[in-house]
Amino acid sequence: MSKQLLIYERAVPVTRQRHGSWSVKAGSTFEFARSVNSVPLMVAEFANAAAEYAVVFGGAADEIIPVALLGIRDNENLYVKDSGAWTGNYVPAFLRRYPFVFSSDNVNEADATFTLCVDEEFAGCNDEGRGERLFDTEGERTQYLQNVLGFLQAYQVQFQRTKLFVKRLQELDLLESMQAQFTLRTGQRSTLSGFSVVNRERLKALPADKLAELMQADEMELIYLHLASMRNLTPIAERIGSPIDTAQEPETAPASPSDFETTGNA
Repeated sequence: MSKQLLIYERAVPVTRQRHGSWSVKAGSTFEFARSVNSVPLMVAEFANAAAEYAVVFGGAADEIIPVALLGIRDNENLYVKDSGAWTGNYVPAFLRRYPFVFSSDNVNEADATFTLCVDEEFAGCNDEGRGERLFDTEGERTQYLQNVLGFLQAYQVQFQRTKLFVKRLQELDLLESMQAQFTLRTGQRSTLSGFSVVNRERLKALPADKLAELMQADEMELIYLHLASMRNLTPIAERIGSPIDTAQEPETAPASPSDFETTGNA
């Protein structure tokens, strides 16, 4: 399994033979995400995510993808409380799909076959009947498992849509590397680097026909959401050393595919 999976320790294919008696108790803990300071973000999530996270672009070359910044230091997620509760209003789909994920048997995703996997190290996985069964007594997929498949299929569609959006930004030469410097509440200085943002001047200098293409594809809205979200960098840094008293009760079980129908054609 690719290490881009970040939070997965031992993801194996879901089968009747291996997991026929298994259940999954999702719970409300995000302990599994405590050490990640960013997670991939699909374009359909921009509207919700940009309200509280900084949406930037991580990776390099063909591996660039939008991410939601969850912290400004390595191995630190500022949105997970000591109790494991999530303190944000919106939980990225990358985290909501956990402990499930698709694996691919082909580098070329157009020809790939995707296999549903589950992280067997997730504390909520059990064969004691706690939570939602994966298979019924006759060995058939439960409605829960069908919902999981639907959610991951919708996620994969959005992943391809997101890659096309990033490709367009690259073709138009709109992305530039950036670093941000912060003075923490402790007085220490911290620098965040390794990410890219859309260059406003290059965007304004685009020919009218290219701007029209971005507008028609609803991608100009995505760019504006990304740029507006940069104002969240400072509030994120201010979470360091600042107690968060209120924790939300976000949905941790896989949601419906309609979760991704939030931003234009994304």
